[in-house]
Formats: sequence, structure tokens, C-alpha cells
Amino acid sequence: MNNIVTRFAPSPTGMLHIGGARTALFNYLFARNQKGKFLLRVEDTDKARSTDEAIQEILSSLEWLGLKFDDEIYYQSQLENRHKEIADQLLKEGKAYHCYATSEELNELRQEAIKNNKRFKYDRRWRDRDPKDTPEGVRPVVRIKAPISGVTEFEDQVQGKITIANQEQDDFIILRSDGTPTYMLAVVVDDHDMGVTHIIRGDDHLTNCAKQILLYEALGWEKPVFAHIPLIYGPDGKKLSKRHGATAVSEYQKLGYLPEAMRNYLLRLGFAHGDDEIISDSQAIEWFNFDGLGKSPARFDMKKLDNVNGHYLREAEDDKLVRYIADALGFLSEVELDRLTKIVPELKVRAITLNDLVLSSKFIKDDFLQEAEFTDKAKKILNETSDIANLIIEFVSKQDDFTDKALYENSKIFAEDNNIKVKQVAGFLRAAITASHISPSIFKVMEVFGKDVVMERLNLSVSLGYVRM
Repeated sequence: MNNIVTRFAPSPTGMLHIGGARTALFNYLFARNQKGKFLLRVEDTDKARSTDEAIQEILSSLEWLGLKFDDEIYYQSQLENRHKEIADQLLKEGKAYHCYATSEELNELRQEAIKNNKRFKYDRRWRDRDPKDTPEGVRPVVRIKAPISGVTEFEDQVQGKITIANQEQDDFIILRSDGTPTYMLAVVVDDHDMGVTHIIRGDDHLTNCAKQILLYEALGWEKPVFAHIPLIYGPDGKKLSKRHGATAVSEYQKLGYLPEAMRNYLLRLGFAHGDDEIISDSQAIEWFNFDGLGKSPARFDMKKLDNVNGHYLREAEDDKLVRYIADALGFLSEVELDRLTKIVPELKVRAITLNDLVLSSKFIKDDFLQEAEFTDKAKKILNETSDIANLIIEFVSKQDDFTDKALYENSKIFAEDNNIKVKQVAGFLRAAITASHISPSIFKVMEVFGKDVVMERLNLSVSLGYVRM
């Protein structure tokens, strides 16, 4: 099959969720792997629930993820006349019919099905009725004439061979009584008109697939290749939902995750290439195929996402991170920006997200200590080292070589001479200078700050009452 075309077709009734993002990613990767096209269709026919805000949020999330689609965006609501045209064609060819069953009649069928513990199924009462029986004042729906015998089969690229007995099929509605097309008709017409050759989507659409194939066959159109991927579950083995934490792509962006990490992690939720966990974009495009897709539901694991994000954070260019942090912190002086540039290599190896990185960078600002709230652990360290605080400050004041190596070596000698541990010295200095019990090597921090600023901060911690001597 030439000219491979995939599509992502979200409904703009809310944010782009993780499951939808993974579907978009898989379609994008397959298209790029096959040197084909990746298209976007916004299925905005649910006028009551579709919003412009949701459309913009979905587009923004796809842009952040780096999933660039080809051609213009298709909006399903603008294609309604085409859908009606196809419904009329099926009516004229005798492959569809008008159904005048009332809501009361259908409700009776439902109640009877419930009573007999059976699945509700329309009884085709208008399938072969004489047009003379048409009641006045009732606006009909249009139903497809599904085959009554035989089977509908297709080879799914993930699930394998699927066979559905046609007697289990329904004469489903393709045009509502108000003349609007149903999802089932619209999606088939749109996929055909867009030239979609491969449909990769969640396996919750598997039940729709046989119905859509009936439409393809009724219209004499070539069927696309289907690949229905298992849904994403939470750690508890239940379908991923809000109870498991953030589920929308935009939420992870706000939490400080990197788009390249999200792409890598989403890829691994259902696709495997040997034991590879870290997969670059170029490798993902080169390796992606249906053989690598799993049949079992993937489980979303925040720890694994954190590990992947931490990897990409460590691999990120320092300049890029400096720009991000500087924007987040607001205006930085040249001195503060210089400090940040020098300390970022140390900070990024300890961070998990960009938010962690920003938070851990705040101490580089000149006015940090005046506004900072010392952490409880920092306060505890300062309290426990109060009897040696004066000694440590005096020691620092006498240092002429303010390189991290010299400070560390001299601290070891100082600690040994005073029968204390070097980690007590480092702990005190870290807490007094950064207001925290966590930081990069404090001796590296002191080198970056310089002796004057370090002494200023130590004295300020004393005057603020955090260091008691």
C-alpha cells in the first residue's frame, strides 16, 4: 500500500488526555516511519459539548509534544453535507432505510431486553416495511441495512483476526432524525475522503470496527488497516483516571516534565524494542512497527516517568535550562545569571522535573535569604550545629583559596582538628547559605558565590536568627 496516511481524531470536549496523546504519537510515528502523512481531524460534531477552548488546548498539547501534523486541520462539523450525501446514496441504493420507530417503541424493546437479560437490539421493524405505512408527523432516522447472515472479519494488526457473526450486528443509525450524521457514518466518510490507510486507536473502538467495516463494504470502498491498542491502566490495574493523578498532557507540562521525556515514556506504554527504555525520536521513528505493539494493557507508573524525565533533564543543554529557569524566576542580574549558568550542571543531576530545577535554583538570587523560608530540616541542622557555628564562620572567613576543591580539603582538615565531621561543616554551610538541607556540593556553591557573598549570607543567617551562636 503506497502513500501511507494516518490520522488522529480527538473530540474537543475536554483536555488531551494521556491515552489520546499516546494514540496521536503512535499514528505520528507510523506515518513518519513509512514516510507518509499524519493528519489531524477535530471531531466537533457534538455541538453541545465541543468548545473552542478545548480545541486550542488540544492543539497546544500536540504542539508541546512535538507531534506536527501534515496539511490543514480537518473539522468534522464542516463536512456534514458530505455525510448526508453518502446517507442519501445508501438510501437510493437500498442499502439503508428510513426508520419511524418512536422512542416509546424503542424503550419497550429495551425494557424487554433487560427483562430477558439480553443485549438491546433493534428488531428491524422498519427494514422491509411498505412506504405506505409511513406515519405522518414522525421524522425518521436512517439505518444501515446490516447483513443478517454470515460473518464480518478483519485482521487487526494488534488483536489478530477478529470475527463477528452478522446476526449479532444491528441496523445501526447513520443519520439522526434531525438530519445530523452519527459518529459511525461520519468517521467512515471522513477517513475515506482523507485517504486514511491505517487507523491506530484504542481498543475501546474495537466494537465499532465491525460496524464501520459494514459501511466500507456497503459503499464499495477499500478498508483501511486497523490496529487497536490496549488502553492505559493505573498502577492498580484499573482504567487510568483522575484518581491516579494527572491525566491531561497540559497538566504534565505544568508539572515541569519535558516533551521529549513524555514522548519516550508514552511510546513505552504499549511499544517495546528489546529491553530499550530510553528511545530517542530518531530511533522511535526508525523502529516503530506493529510487531512491537503489545496486546496487554500498559500501566502508567509515575516513578518510571520520573526516571525517564530525570534522564532527559540530565541530557538537556545547559543553556536551554538556564533560559527556562531565568524566565521562571523573573529578572536576573548579570551576576545572578552568571551564578545560574555555573551551577545548572550541578542542579540538573539532582532534579526530576523542570519545576524541581526552578525551585532548587532560587537560592542564586541576591535577595533570596531575606525572603526565604528555611526548611524544617535546615532549621534542625542549624540548631544541632549551633555550638560550632562560630568556629565554622571564622574558618570560612580565613579561606583565601575559594575553589570548591580547596574548600573541601581545608574543611576536612578543619573538621579533624576540631574533632567534628566534615558532613557537619557542610550541613551547616548548606543550611545557612541556601536555607535548605539539599543543594549541589556546597563547596561548589561557595566557589560560584565567592567569599564576599558567602560571608554576607552567613552573617545574614545569624542576624535573621536562624544561626544561633
